[in-house]
Amino acid sequence: MTTDTAPSFTWRRVTEEDFPLLRAWLEQPHVARWWNHETSPEAVRRDFGPSARGEEPNEDLLVFLDGRPLGLVQRSRYRDYPEYREELAPLTEVPENAVSLDYLIGDPGSVGRGLGPAMIRALVERTWTDDPEAGCVIIPVVAANRASWRALEKAGLRRVAEGDLEPDNPIDDRLHYVYRVDRP
Repeated sequence: MTTDTAPSFTWRRVTEEDFPLLRAWLEQPHVARWWNHETSPEAVRRDFGPSARGEEPNEDLLVFLDGRPLGLVQRSRYRDYPEYREELAPLTEVPENAVSLDYLIGDPGSVGRGLGPAMIRALVERTWTDDPEAGCVIIPVVAANRASWRALEKAGLRRVAEGDLEPDNPIDDRLHYVYRVDRP
């Protein structure tokens, strides 16, 4: 970033009115490479609709930078997705109260400006307030996605494990790095 002031992030739950924006972001090459998501209107509605309607325990959060849409963060508790917790458990301890984040910056003009680490840091800090039971944030990331795991490191998470997990994109190797930050 080129300014001396910290970016000002806000967020809110994704609504169905946000689906065209999510679709446009998912189609961006820098997002599509790592999210490997179907982008038809039906697929976006299928995959983000349950969360937008409150039918899923996770949160899909639209992130704004100074009032302008910047990206998406998905926040979930591992206890709400036991199959995912079980997949990760051979690599590292996954406490009952652990939270996971997945994230993207959708606006291509905002990539590579230091906003990813700042966005992740802001959402981790907000997680401690939003979920008083959350004891840690654990995030696995495919090892090939250097920009993502470097953003986690810059946001203050530390690598605690590495090993094989099913990649989101079948072209990727199974090797993942696992990052963690504990509640202060």
